Amino acid sequence: MAPAVPSAMERPHFIGIGGAGMSGIAKILAQRGAKVAGSDAKESATAQALRELGATVHIGHAAEHLASDASCVVVSSAIRADNPELARAAELSVPVVHRSDALASLMTGLRSIAVAGTHGKTTTTSMLAVALTELGLDPSYAIGGDLAGPGTNARHGEGEIFVAEADESDRSFQKYDPEVAIVLNVELDHHANYASMDEIYDSFETFVGKVVPGGTLVISADQPGAVELTQRVRDLSTLKVVTYGDSATADVRVHKITPRGLTSEVTVLLDNRFLTFTVSVPGSHYAHNAVAALAAGVALGIPAHNLASAIGKYTGVKRRLQLKGEAADVQVIDSYAHHPTEMTADLEAMRGAAADSRLLVVFQPHLFSRTQELGTEMGQALALADASVVLDIYPAREDPIPGITSALIIDAARAAGADVTPVHDKAAVPDVIAGMAKPGDLVLTMGAGDVTDLGPAILARLSN
Repeated sequence: MAPAVPSAMERPHFIGIGGAGMSGIAKILAQRGAKVAGSDAKESATAQALRELGATVHIGHAAEHLASDASCVVVSSAIRADNPELARAAELSVPVVHRSDALASLMTGLRSIAVAGTHGKTTTTSMLAVALTELGLDPSYAIGGDLAGPGTNARHGEGEIFVAEADESDRSFQKYDPEVAIVLNVELDHHANYASMDEIYDSFETFVGKVVPGGTLVISADQPGAVELTQRVRDLSTLKVVTYGDSATADVRVHKITPRGLTSEVTVLLDNRFLTFTVSVPGSHYAHNAVAALAAGVALGIPAHNLASAIGKYTGVKRRLQLKGEAADVQVIDSYAHHPTEMTADLEAMRGAAADSRLLVVFQPHLFSRTQELGTEMGQALALADASVVLDIYPAREDPIPGITSALIIDAARAAGADVTPVHDKAAVPDVIAGMAKPGDLVLTMGAGDVTDLGPAILARLSN
C-alpha cells in the first residue's frame, strides 16, 4: 500500500488550487493528512470545500502566500512563468512539482487505472469511481469534474485501487504506470502542444508503454485513431490488449443500445455471454464509455455482472449533459463539450432525447488555437441544433490570435444551414433565449468556459 503522504508532499502549496485537476490532488493530500495550502484567482465552492478539509486557501496570487516552510510548489501547465508565487518559490529554493508528478506519487503502490483519450475521460473515470465504491472496494480517485452523486472530484479511499483521469493535453499522462490503461479515442486536439497526429500517436504510445508488465490496455475497436494506436502497440509483449465497441471483432462487443429518454439500456457480449445494464445519460458515446469502464474493471478481476449492476448507480457528472432545471416547460441542460467530436456526440444525444421538441444551443468556443484549427468543424456540428447562440471565444490560458474570432464558427455554421445568432455580451443571453424558447424546447449551454454560469440565469429569466 502507498504511504499516507509522500515526504515531498507533506506541506504542498498549489498555485491555482481551485482548478479541477489541482483541487483533486489537494483534496486527496488533505485527506491523507498533509498540511495543504494554495491560492486561486477567485473564491469558489471548491476553495471552501478545501478549507473544510483543513487546507489554507488564499484568493489572488501574491508572493507572500507561499509559506517559507512549504515542502513543494505544485503547478499545472496553465501557470505562467511570471506568477509571483512561482518566482517566490525560486527565491526560497522550494521544489516545483508538476501536477502530474504529484498525482503519480499518490498512485504509487496502488492498483491504478488511468483513463485517457481526447474525449470521455471524465465520464469514464467517474463511472469507475462510482461502481467501485458501490461494490465496497473504497477506491481512491482523481477526476476532472465533480460527480453528481458524491459531489467531489477526488477522494482518498482505503482500498487498493486508484482511478485517475489521465490528461494527454500536455503529455503529462506519460508520468503514470497504470495496471490498466483505457484509451477511448485518439484525435487531433491541443494544438498549442501537438503539431500533428504523428506527435499525438507518439505521445499515446509512450503512455501505453508505461503500463506495468502484465497489465492491460482497454481500447476502442471502432474509433480510427484508437484502431491505429492498437496496431502500433500490438507488439508490446508484456501488454494484454482488450478491445471494446460495435466492431464484430471487439473483445467486449456492444450488441445493442436502447435509448430510454435521458438514459440508455446497454447490452454487451462478453466471454460469449450477453450482459445488460443501465447508463444514466443518453447517447451512444456515453454507453461506450460505460463499456470501457466495464472492461477495465473486469481486467482487474472484478466479476462482470457485479460491475455492470454497479455502473447503473452512476448518476452523472457536473457539466456532462447535466440537467440544470426546468422553467416555463423548457429544460436547460449543461454540456462541457468543446471539441467538434464531443459537440456532435452531445448534440446527437440531445437530438434523440428531444424527440419532437426543438433543441436550442448556447455555444462558447474555448481557446483561440482550437478555434483556429477546428472552428469550421464546430460550426458544422451546430447545424444539428434547431437554433444556436454563439458567444465570443473564451481565452482561458491563451492570448488572442489576430483574425481568429467566433465569426469563423458562425460562418461555417450558416454555410451548413444552421440558424445562428452571434451574441457578444454574455449577460444578454438569458433575454435572447427567452425570446427564442417555446414550451417543450431543450436549451443546451455548451463549452468548457464560463458558459456554464448561464444555466441558472436562463432559468430565472424563463420563470419571469
